Amino acid sequence: MSRLIEIRLPAMPDCWNSCGACSDEAVRVSDILVKPGDQIARDDPVITLETDKTTLDIPAPRSGRVDSLHIDIGDTVIEGALILTLQPD
Repeated sequence: MSRLIEIRLPAMPDCWNSCGACSDEAVRVSDILVKPGDQIARDDPVITLETDKTTLDIPAPRSGRVDSLHIDIGDTVIEGALILTLQPD
């Protein structure tokens, strides 16, 4: 069995910080697009983040099977936050 891979929230786009909508660097999880057991491909959207002004889908950095989620809808997250663990292909 392969080792689980931690998938963390990547850096937010520069425009999010420059407009002031995310000046505290924290954003809200508005949707979770996968569940444990789902097979995902690299670049599949896994969660949707939201600020007062915009939303952004966060893609999977690699393919594999979702092992577990570490966030819930409504959570506030920052760069580097653990969002899910993945069993790699």
